[in-house]
Amino acid sequence: MDKVFNKLRNLDAYPKINEDFYNRTLSGGVITLVSSIAMLLLFFSEFRLYLHTVTETRLIVDTSRGEKLHINFDVTFPAIRCSLLSVDAMDISGEQHLDIRHDIFMKRINSHGNVIEVRQEGIGAPKVEKPLQKHGGRLEHNETYCGTCFGAEMSDDDCCNSCEEVREAYRKRGWAITNPELIDQCKREGFIQKIKDEEGEGCNIHGSLEVNKVAGNFHFSPGKGFHHSVVHLSDLLAFQMDTYNISHTINKLSFGASIPGVVNPLDKVHWVQETPNGMYQYFLKVVPTIYTNIRGHKINSNQFSVTEHYKSTEPGHFNLNPGVFFFYDLSPIKVTFTEEHIPFLHFLTSVCAIIGGIFTIAGLVDSFVYHGQKAIKKKIELGKFT
Repeated sequence: MDKVFNKLRNLDAYPKINEDFYNRTLSGGVITLVSSIAMLLLFFSEFRLYLHTVTETRLIVDTSRGEKLHINFDVTFPAIRCSLLSVDAMDISGEQHLDIRHDIFMKRINSHGNVIEVRQEGIGAPKVEKPLQKHGGRLEHNETYCGTCFGAEMSDDDCCNSCEEVREAYRKRGWAITNPELIDQCKREGFIQKIKDEEGEGCNIHGSLEVNKVAGNFHFSPGKGFHHSVVHLSDLLAFQMDTYNISHTINKLSFGASIPGVVNPLDKVHWVQETPNGMYQYFLKVVPTIYTNIRGHKINSNQFSVTEHYKSTEPGHFNLNPGVFFFYDLSPIKVTFTEEHIPFLHFLTSVCAIIGGIFTIAGLVDSFVYHGQKAIKKKIELGKFT
């Protein structure tokens, strides 16, 4: 056992020096104090970094297929009444959703921005049960009324019992309503009067859309949209001679759930129209994003970049439908954000590097100061310095 202990003793890399040979100096004490403070500061800095999470960012190819894209929006139009405002969405696959109503809420606002009324459905009377009687029948006793669609019926069984149903039938035909006052349903429901009563009001529209995960667009425009040839128009051509002010404020626009710490570039964006009529366009590049927090919870969402463009048009020209259009395209690259802690071994390595590095540098400085002072003192004793 003594031989083993002797061999271990010979491996000692830290030979001990008798305290009688120690020479403590004032400069050494100052350097020790300064280096100790530096060690403490760097240690607490590293410890604080260890306690906090760091976010690792990676770029991968997006291989997902058949997913849906959720669009959340909250837009205020201070000069377009809710009775005229509609939301349309379409994509490059050919799928179209015109005058979307589900999950859409509208708030009538006055000139001061105060809310007058909140509505989920648009203008028009509630839908009536599928009627049994032919067009032009009157509502008498137990008979069910079946209103005419004014030539827009697809078959003899089609009925339009409300102004909204007439507008929908016209839209499917690709026709515009040129004189709503001649339509009995619109006249009965006071359609024109409702539009006139809301004159001078604005509208806040918010909600969400679920669309195919392909390139497409959605837009806010006056009237119910329809396609005539290759042109997208509004069904309310009777009101197209008016000047639409499409000034707007985007309170919120996001594709998917919110990601902590990420601010969308169009939130709180305000734009004021200066020319009489026009189309404001936002071109968005949507980047799929996966965020994973420190607990392993994943959020599948999207970020986006944006460029803007404004097209001006003269009143009465129908080649440009006034409104606010959002054209989006999807990036093939997916971004992943992963929150994680610094490994304990990494923290331990950093602490050892701090202690060892400062100890070594302090030793070099102390040696330089000590030997410098000793050399100067020797020269003084030899009379080389006066």
